[in-house]
Amino acid sequence: MKIEKNVLVHIDYKLTNPEGIILNEGEEELIYLHGDYGHVFSKLEKALEGKKEGDTFCVTLEPHEAFGMYDESLVVKESLEALPEDIFIGMELDGSEDDFEESVIYTVTHLEDGYALLNANHPLAGITLTFEGTITELQKLSDEEVKEILEHDEHEGEHHHH
Repeated sequence: MKIEKNVLVHIDYKLTNPEGIILNEGEEELIYLHGDYGHVFSKLEKALEGKKEGDTFCVTLEPHEAFGMYDESLVVKESLEALPEDIFIGMELDGSEDDFEESVIYTVTHLEDGYALLNANHPLAGITLTFEGTITELQKLSDEEVKEILEHDEHEGEHHHH
């Protein structure tokens, strides 16, 4: 069987930055539904198309093909008075406003003199990433199963936190 639309693909992979540092320690398995459903980056999906169980792959994605460019405007300085008392570096704060559908998650990156620096960039924004791995299992799904996964996605999307 080959990877094609509506095949559930299991891969074991490592994610590295240009320095060769592994970025997905402990999360090496990925399972996604193939077929342009936006479950994985499209360049990665194209590279996997047509491969079989046991095949290997290696794809490098530029920042704009992965988690996006680093955006300075997503870094804000906020007074500690406006923030939770138990704030700490690495804490995630939900910055969703009623006007926005997509909630923004800010990570506290710095604390000093009554202020915190909050950053809503994805931790991997602005980084060129290399996905390298092996296809471990392929499952051909029925239309029914595909529909269930996609409906589950839509449902998840309503309350999804990245």
